[in-house]
Amino acid sequence: MSKQKDIDTAFFGQPRGLSTLFFTEMWERFSYYGMRAILLFYMYYAVTKGGLGMSETTAASIMSIYGSLVYLSGVVGGWLSDRVWGPRRTVFIGGVLIMFGHIALSLPFGVSALYVSIALIVAGTGLLKPNVSEMVGGLYSENDRRRDSGFSMFVFGINLGAAVAPWAVPWAANGFGLNLFHGEMNFHAGFSLAAIGMFFGLVQYVIGGRKYLSKDSLYPDDPIDKESLRPVMIWTLVGVVVLAVVLGLLAAMGQLNITNIITIITIIAIALPIYYFIMMLNSKKVTKEEHSRVLAYIPLFIAAVIFWAIEESGSVVLALFAEQRTILHIGSWHFAAANFQTLNPLFIMILTPVFVTLWDHWKNQPSAPGKFAAGLVFAGLSYAFMALPALIHGTTAGRVSPFWLVGSWFIVEIGEMLISPIGLAVTTRLAPKAFKSQMMSMWFLADAAAQAVNAQIVKFYSSSTEVPYFLTIGLVSIVFGIILMFFVKRIHGLMGGVD
Repeated sequence: MSKQKDIDTAFFGQPRGLSTLFFTEMWERFSYYGMRAILLFYMYYAVTKGGLGMSETTAASIMSIYGSLVYLSGVVGGWLSDRVWGPRRTVFIGGVLIMFGHIALSLPFGVSALYVSIALIVAGTGLLKPNVSEMVGGLYSENDRRRDSGFSMFVFGINLGAAVAPWAVPWAANGFGLNLFHGEMNFHAGFSLAAIGMFFGLVQYVIGGRKYLSKDSLYPDDPIDKESLRPVMIWTLVGVVVLAVVLGLLAAMGQLNITNIITIITIIAIALPIYYFIMMLNSKKVTKEEHSRVLAYIPLFIAAVIFWAIEESGSVVLALFAEQRTILHIGSWHFAAANFQTLNPLFIMILTPVFVTLWDHWKNQPSAPGKFAAGLVFAGLSYAFMALPALIHGTTAGRVSPFWLVGSWFIVEIGEMLISPIGLAVTTRLAPKAFKSQMMSMWFLADAAAQAVNAQIVKFYSSSTEVPYFLTIGLVSIVFGIILMFFVKRIHGLMGGVD
């Protein structure tokens, strides 16, 4: 039998295991983005409307810090997979925690259920998300030319789940189109659908995993020994004790509240990447050339933070704009504010093949710093665009066309095409040999830091302040992008031959 016939091509020319991981991540993203599509409204809607009755400011801050925690937890998830459980078991545990997190939200236990759900979903997503991607890579040999197309299909599955969820989950919360709740929102029904989605993902993951995933995925790549485990446990215990002391002091002073807890998490999310940069720049394991590359990565990291702060605002600030300032119908077609969350993944699916073709055929295309600079300008323009409705019609003129939001999302997704895939690639290329995994964590920490910053600045957003809010943040992004353009050659020089 020839080697060609031995190659597994059962899933559209790809290994059959890709089907298992494709649908696992599709259902996980369905559950996550479905939950996020309605969570903000659930938190600040009045109790009489089925919500928790929080202030709009607090709800927006919680949404942002929630996203930050999800990306922070990925660092722990990667370590547990590599050193303790192996990727397949780590992903399963993560999926179970996510499912129970959605179940907690589906029960009418108020604010306490919300915080339990956040803890479970943050931990679960941190375990599942980085390790599913790692297992996709494990399906291919180093020389398998199907790797890039396989990852493209995998990413399509992610965006497919994220695009369908903002329609399906709000539809459930609105009574499945049958007016079961007499025109009122039943958020718990929507969260239940998110839980069911994750359950489907787990079932097919377990069944498909046994048949089609490598047995190597059951074991950690670098299992930790007792001697190495001891300092990890000690430092973990120290961290828990320090956190307990801080929370205890806040409680003693009568300051233990959600606002101060969000502030603590914000500080951690910003301090952690700073610590990583200082550690790598001062490490004796880093060569002179690698030191230069880490320096080159710093302005790109800052650019990524600014970009993600704008891009991730879609489920917070733009969600508020959709609910409070947007006409929710086009002719006789009516839709929910939560449905706008589908625009992000939808435009990614539309634009990805366009930009892949562009990069394949553009001979003298800009370097990575140049693409980052352009991406920041587009991100800033998307926010400046959102200031136009109020500048034209005023903030007291009522609701405006939904096409303002569509246009803003389209512009920022052009920016994402210039930053997100380029950032992933350049991060791997600039990483010092001794800090490969930590450098990859840095890319996700940029998103964590961005959403932590958002948790503080969203407090200044309201319908009456939307013009200065959108213009100020938009101009910051545009100005930093223009400044970055002037330093493209210098940064590219520090990259030491990396394009």
